[in-house]
This record gives sequence, C-alpha cells and structure tokens, in this order.
Amino acid sequence: MKKKKLLFLYIAGGMIWIFGTNFLLDFAPAPFVYEVERFKEIFYVAISGWFFYFYISKAEELNASKQDEKRLSTLINAMVDFVNFKDGEGRWIEANEFGLKFFQLENVDYRGKKDSELAKYTDFYGDALRYCEISDEETWQHGKVTSMEEIIPQPDGTNKTFDTIKVPLFNNDGSRKGLVIIGRDITERKQMENLLQESRQQYKSLFEYNPDIVTMLDLNGNITNVNPQCKIITGYDASEFIGKNIKGLLPNLKKFILETIQKVIFDKKPELFELEIVHKLGHNITLHCTALPIIVNGEISGIICYGRDVTQLKMTEERLRRTEKLSVVGELSASVAHEIRNPLTSLKGFVQLLQMEDEKHQLYYKIMTDELNRINHIVGELLLLAKPQRINFTKANVQQILSDIVSLLQTEASMYNVDMNFSSTEEELWIECEPNQLKQLFVNVIKNALEASTNGGKVSISLENGTDENVWITVNDDGCGISKERLEKIGEPFYSSKEKGTGLGLTVSYKIVQAHNGKITFKSELNHGTAVNIKLPISHSR
Repeated sequence: MKKKKLLFLYIAGGMIWIFGTNFLLDFAPAPFVYEVERFKEIFYVAISGWFFYFYISKAEELNASKQDEKRLSTLINAMVDFVNFKDGEGRWIEANEFGLKFFQLENVDYRGKKDSELAKYTDFYGDALRYCEISDEETWQHGKVTSMEEIIPQPDGTNKTFDTIKVPLFNNDGSRKGLVIIGRDITERKQMENLLQESRQQYKSLFEYNPDIVTMLDLNGNITNVNPQCKIITGYDASEFIGKNIKGLLPNLKKFILETIQKVIFDKKPELFELEIVHKLGHNITLHCTALPIIVNGEISGIICYGRDVTQLKMTEERLRRTEKLSVVGELSASVAHEIRNPLTSLKGFVQLLQMEDEKHQLYYKIMTDELNRINHIVGELLLLAKPQRINFTKANVQQILSDIVSLLQTEASMYNVDMNFSSTEEELWIECEPNQLKQLFVNVIKNALEASTNGGKVSISLENGTDENVWITVNDDGCGISKERLEKIGEPFYSSKEKGTGLGLTVSYKIVQAHNGKITFKSELNHGTAVNIKLPISHSR
C-alpha cells in the first residue's frame, strides 16, 4: 500500500514539475530559456535520484531491522529462561515463549501493558505479576543490576524457584530507558542443594554426636579426622591425633594395624577387632572396633573406624562369670558340706574319746583333731558360699574387733617371725555390721599378709575414719607380692597359690564385704608386697 502511494506521489510530482516549469518558461526572458530548460531537467534527475536512494536505504534499514528482530525473537524463544524487555514505564515490549507460557499469557496481546494490567488475564499468577512491579521499582531505585531468588507457587501445589537478574537501562539524561529481566528456573538445583545440605547435616550428626569414637584414616594410615567423643572416652583431644599415623600411636600393635588396613583396602569388607589402649589418666580401656572402607566413585579413598568403649561391659562380663562360678560352687558346696559334716562329727567324737583313753598316742590324736578342725573350717566356708546368709546388723566397735583379731594373731606372727603393728584413730569407730563375719574377714586378710611376709617381714594394719561416711581398713605387707596374672583372679573360688590353700578364704572375704555394701581392693607388685584396702559404710539402709 505504501509503495503504491509513493509511486503515485512520484508521478504526480513529476507531472506537476514538467508542466509547471514549461508554463513558467513562457514568461522567461529569451536568453535564459535554454539554460532554465537544462537546469530543470538536471534538478529533476537529482531530485529523482535522491528520492530513490532514500527509499532504497530506508527499505534496506527496515529489512535489516526486521531481520534483527527476527533473530532476537528466535534467540530469546530458544532460551529455557524467562526473558522480558520493558520500557522505562514498565510496559512489556518483548517476552519469550517460555515466559508467556509460564504466566499463562500465550494468547494475550501483552505489548504495551504493565504487569498489573496483565495480572487481569491470569488468575493464578496475578499476585506474582503485581509483585513484579514492586521488585522492578526496587531495581530502578538501586540503579544497578540486581539478582534475587523468587519463589513462585504452581497450580499443582509445588513451588518453583527462579534466580532472577534485572538490568536497568538509563538515557544520557538519567531518565529511565528500559529494563531487561532474565529469570532462570533453579528449582532442581535448589532441591539438590537442600538434599546435599541435609546429607551433610546427617553426616555431621552421625559423626559429631556418635556415642562411639569415629576415626577417619587415609590409605596410608594417617588420621584425617576424629569426632569429639574421642576426648570423652580416651581423655585425649582430637587435635592430638589428627595428622598422626595410627601405627605410631599404637607401636605395640603396628603389625596388627597394618594387616587390618590392608584387609579393609583389598577385601573392601568391614573388619571387626578389639583394641586395648591406655587412657590419658593411665588406666586401660577396651575398644570394640569396626573398620569400614570409604568408597567414592567406586574407589577406596580412605577408612572409617568406629570404636565402642566396652571396658565396663568386659568388667560386667567378668563379674557375671565369677557370679556364675560362685553359683556353681554354691550348689556344689551345699551338697558336699552336708555330706561331709555328718561323718565329720562322728570322727571328731571318736578321736576325742580315744584321746581320753590312750595317753600313748596323744601327738597323733592332736594332729588328727587339728586336721578334723581344718576340715570343719573348710566345710563352714563352703556352707557360707552355699547360700546367702541373713545378716543381722548391729552396732559394733570396729576398732575393738580389729584389736582382738590382731591380739589373736600375734602368736602366729611370732611363729612366722613377722613384726605386726596396728594403728588407729583415738576415737571409737562404731559401725553397723555383723561382727562375726567381720572377724572372719579380718582373719583371712591378715593371715594372708602374715604368710606372705615370713622371715623378718612387716605387716601394718591401720584404721581410719573416712570423710565419706565410711571407715577404711588397710593391711600392708612387704612380702612376696602378687603377680598381675594372679591379681586378676583373686577372689575366684578354688584359686590359690598356697600349698594347702583351698582358694575359698578370699572368696568368702569378698562375699562378706559385698554383704556389708563395702569394697575391697588389692594393690600389689611381685616381690614388693601387697596392700589390701577395705571400705565399709558406717550405716546401712536396712
């Protein structure tokens, strides 16, 4: 249509120019007619040429502009991001297909309309479009490129997260020219980040709050990380381990540790083992360990080791084992003791009768009586182990009990050539106890000390009033001492190093102390003597 108008104007203008100039030539002076005719022709050609050049240039520019617009439209429509161009007033100039489809504006003539106007065409995204005007204004106020995360609800009840970049454009005079908006859907990335963060938090909780020691090693056995539980169980801070090689920390188990690491690496299977290590305070602790390979992308990158403190469990198992043994001994003792005591009474009576009638063999009768008394004493100990004895607690002066026992055993100390002395507080110490059982306890412990300190040894017995509502009795000797192996088995029935020992004396002693809610401990070193510490409460909860 425009081309036809231009052609009509060009023809009409040419006719007017030709007839008009010819008409004017009739009035022109004769000498100038020829020059005017040539000038009007040249002028007409120049004007025509300029007209065609202008038209062709404009046509080319228009065509190039349309091609650029087509390329830009193709480019932004190919993008998976939301792209939107607005003018300085916030009116939409161009938007890609993704954005129109997302906001349900595919069939809407959006150009020249603001967000609030377009909000009328989509019920669900109306609020989101109206909020865009607010965030656009904030970008204009800042006057620079802004980036933000926007969460947009979806019709299906889910949310989509967009990383939105807004670029404000200004004219030279500072007025608003336009706004470029690009929004990328980062919903999946945010979900992955949240899952990764959740996984990290779970790992952190599993590592830091694990009740067991968690140690991470590289393939060379160097410790890369240790959880805080390490300090609670071992007394050592994690920084004292990190960076060090585990073989250097446990030199006595170097070969075992090396073999375990190699098994985990080559077999790619967990290894279970127990370690006994020394606490920072000096006592031993037992760890039940599980070593697992750390596999990343199918390759072993290190080893993670869990160490559970089973020291108390081991002690409980040992106590249970001893209890079971005592239970078996008790059942055996109950049957054996009664079977022995009946004929024993008869034998003892006949020996006493013969001793009265036969003066010639008094020595033999004395030996027989002593041995029968010894058998009777053993039977008594067996009966004590056979079943729990009901204890009638009474107030007794423990100082007097100890003093009587020391006096009783003074003769025996002289026989062994042992210097025995007893020290106590000046005040009387009264406790709730069963006096006869305490006498048996003190006799057993002190006699053991005397027998271990023969030939010029010393035995000291002390009694102290503790500050914790307990009395402390200590029996020290400088005798042969007890080896570590024997010390671990002290108190077990029938375990004795004496030639004629039954192994029941200390078992009974343990039982008596336990019945009194007390505690008995042994400290000994081979050839350097033994110290027995007995703690007894002053009063009992009946």
